[in-house]
Amino acid sequence: MRTNKSLINVYKKNNIKSGVVTQLLYGDTFKILTRKGSWIKIKNDSDNYIGHIKNLKFLKNQKNTHKVFTLQSNLYSEPYSKKKIKQKLSFGSKIKVIDKKGIFYKFDHLWIKKKDLKKISFKTKNNFQYIHKFINVKYKWGGKHFSGIDCSGLIQLCLNFNNKFCPRDTKDQIKYFRKKVKLVNLKKNDLIFWKGHIALVISKKTLIHGYGPLKKVIVMPIKKTINRIYKTANLKIVGIRRII
Repeated sequence: MRTNKSLINVYKKNNIKSGVVTQLLYGDTFKILTRKGSWIKIKNDSDNYIGHIKNLKFLKNQKNTHKVFTLQSNLYSEPYSKKKIKQKLSFGSKIKVIDKKGIFYKFDHLWIKKKDLKKISFKTKNNFQYIHKFINVKYKWGGKHFSGIDCSGLIQLCLNFNNKFCPRDTKDQIKYFRKKVKLVNLKKNDLIFWKGHIALVISKKTLIHGYGPLKKVIVMPIKKTINRIYKTANLKIVGIRRII
């Protein structure tokens, strides 16, 4: 099945109180494992993540042609309309273009501006070239959307956009990326792991991460971050990985 909503929360159990563990974006596909009342248990096709979502009306799978390139993209009911609809698509959402009119592309029953899209095959040499788009986005546990994102979701979203596989959670990410690196040998795009947390090195002295205590995605000095996490959470670095 395919999602037709900008954002769908995926819960640990078939209960809203169980907590959001991840999110589905527009165009994400999944398999239905079981149904129970108003809930369905699913497995996400992109990372095999299992969780529960509300049983809504979904669409059949399709071969998507484009992905959203901007942090958030406005949608329209008609091309060149001045009225934007309430729903917006987040970075990494996927669509199939079925019609074109000037600077507008049509998908499903909606229209989106061409400048907000890249072809589905598009990728860059730097896997994290667009991670800065998320600076100051609110921190949200389980989030992968412009309205809120967490540390591991940020890393996964950027790699997925660049057509690379990445597990959803930090405990799986540190196992998946096997190239170990010492702190003294840090390079740009290395991943620093703490228990339950991940940050991306963006220069010799700085990193970027979705940081819960500061409630947003933020760029911080590496040494300051290491010291702060140790002092406030009593956590030391458990590993550093390089994507190869």
